[in-house]
Amino acid sequence: MSSLWPQRLFVTGTDTEVGKTLVCAALLASEPAFRYWKPVQSGAAEGTDTAWIRQATGLPEDRFCPEHTVLRDPVSPHIAAAREGRTIDLDTVCSPELAPDTGLFVEGAGGIMVPLNEKATMLDLMVRLAVPVLVVARPDLGTINHTLLSIQVLRQAGLGVWGVVFSGEPEPEVHRSVKQFGRLERVASLPWVEECTFEALAAQGKRLAAILRGRT
Repeated sequence: MSSLWPQRLFVTGTDTEVGKTLVCAALLASEPAFRYWKPVQSGAAEGTDTAWIRQATGLPEDRFCPEHTVLRDPVSPHIAAAREGRTIDLDTVCSPELAPDTGLFVEGAGGIMVPLNEKATMLDLMVRLAVPVLVVARPDLGTINHTLLSIQVLRQAGLGVWGVVFSGEPEPEVHRSVKQFGRLERVASLPWVEECTFEALAAQGKRLAAILRGRT
């Protein structure tokens, strides 16, 4: 694979609703050799992220891997599972088997430390999968602290932080601070896409890759 992205990349966020799904949609639309997988989905009563990306991009079903756990309520996965009398067992969450030349974007649920059951968090799942991590962050005030804390937690767990993407346009000083204090080379922004079509998302994904390659 000649893609900029690691063959398997876990997309997490500093919080819930920070733009992880939008970033994944842009990456998937711009990288035809990749698939998308959301292992744990809560809030399915309002629709799943897999379904949203499929509708927005128009990509075929074979670009998407089935979720391991789908839960109705839009709350922390461990709470949503308990309400349904279920338990998320990490021992049964296995990365999809794909062809050697096929990449995978994995999207987490909520933030890094969101509980999945009474003992494990999303971080534990990330450690089990053992792939590089892309952190999606807000552009708002306070994001430097949230982003650096997220980077620290990931590294303490032995995970490689591949880069940071802001879902919006923070002040230029924010980029510089996260690069400096987070000791990162890859920091970029993905503006909110007004109209989520395949063309618009693919263009943003290519733009993001160009920025991270240092070509713009």
